[in-house]
Amino acid sequence: MTTFASGTDTLTRDALTVLQPGFTGTTAPDWLLRRLGEGLASVGLFGRNIASPDQLAALTAQLRAERDDVLVAIDEEGGDVTRLEVRNGSSFPGNNALGAVDDVELTREVAAELGRRLAACGVNLNWAPSADVNSNPSNPVIGVRSFGADTDLVARHTAAYVTGLQSAGVAACTKHFPGHGDTAVDSHHALPRIDVDTSVLQSRELAPFRAAIAAGTRAVMSAHILIPALDQDHPATLSPRMLTELLRGELGYAGLIVTDGMEMQAIAGTYGIERGSVLAVAAGADAICVGGGLADDETVRRLRDALVSAVRTGELPEERLADAAERVRALARWTAAAAATDTERTPDTEVGLRAARRALRTTAAEPFTPLTEPPYVAALTPVANIAVGDETPWGVAAELFRLLPGTETGSFAGEDAGRTALAAAGPRRIVAVVRDEHRHPWMASALDTLLSARPDTIVVEMGLPQATPRGALHIATHGAARVCGRAAAEVIAGE
Repeated sequence: MTTFASGTDTLTRDALTVLQPGFTGTTAPDWLLRRLGEGLASVGLFGRNIASPDQLAALTAQLRAERDDVLVAIDEEGGDVTRLEVRNGSSFPGNNALGAVDDVELTREVAAELGRRLAACGVNLNWAPSADVNSNPSNPVIGVRSFGADTDLVARHTAAYVTGLQSAGVAACTKHFPGHGDTAVDSHHALPRIDVDTSVLQSRELAPFRAAIAAGTRAVMSAHILIPALDQDHPATLSPRMLTELLRGELGYAGLIVTDGMEMQAIAGTYGIERGSVLAVAAGADAICVGGGLADDETVRRLRDALVSAVRTGELPEERLADAAERVRALARWTAAAAATDTERTPDTEVGLRAARRALRTTAAEPFTPLTEPPYVAALTPVANIAVGDETPWGVAAELFRLLPGTETGSFAGEDAGRTALAAAGPRRIVAVVRDEHRHPWMASALDTLLSARPDTIVVEMGLPQATPRGALHIATHGAARVCGRAAAEVIAGE
């Protein structure tokens, strides 16, 4: 009887250990602290949990008071996807800007500074970098989160990012395996499908992951995508062929495998999160990320019980769950050792701005004269994808107001956006700010309207610069981070 109770306790602890839940609030709720005492080993942080660096440091200290080796994870890519600076915009320009510069040492320096800031706040696992090759320019969820469309470029910058981040004692989690770049569907909403043969996958999608593994990435995140050439029935997160045979076997990866958010509709809408979590661990995943939209004790209890029940019915081998839990603990040991040996680092607070300035690409029909009077900034605003979110400010208006006080701004969308923006601008010089013009016909039409009436309009493209440059001055920033806006504003105002 005692042996059974002990075994049950070990099983329950292992089931908790493999979960990476989120929560609401800027302090740790009682239920979360209790679960840490029962075996939970990881916590995921999002923008809703962060008010300031000091508050974040206090929160992670609160978690470590309950469990000193807890893995504190965050989705901090820099650029468009920021949690650390969710309310103001990122100090780092993001992957596409770094790829545009194509200086691997700069990428390493940016990742190292980002890692330093995370470590200073007590965060030790970052769900980054994105190693996706953005081969489909219409991709609705990757875009500027990718280093680019060239496989070799993405591979070398992925490796540099992993090296830089982990030099600060923060574990990298390279995503979204085996590659989310050639999709036209956002897996937050539905199940994307990539119909290419294995030779393309080997030469394109997998190359950056090989580079990340060679660079020593401590974690890899699976994608909720279906690739029939590898597995006709299961998305990567639930596929033994992709996680165990390909990632573990063929690529020789020995670190932690983390799932993308299980509450995303590609999984939750088809399998449900409990069934999906069991299938993911059985397929080879070691950590179940859940918490972007589901963040409560009831969810944790349901997932724990689903895993325990699957072991007891024989659906999930107990050895597989134990192996997954041990990989989580192994990463926790690595982060603890890295934190203990890390020396005090000199902050490089300007590295992100330097990168953003170098990433700018400007096109002008004739020599451009910087503005001296405050303009009207017309932001042609698409709906943000869920990964980016809509709570983080973007654009150039705030930075232009700093340089040219009196700058006014408005946000416009839809088929009347151009005419409405013209009326709002009045006689002021117009700065039109767009994001992925090539993906939004209404945005291209609005620009046509603006440029027809006001040929001196300045255009700032803060998404992928796929459309033909136009306007009196066209600035491609390769991202919408705060520093990208600042770099563009400096050019417009002649700073």
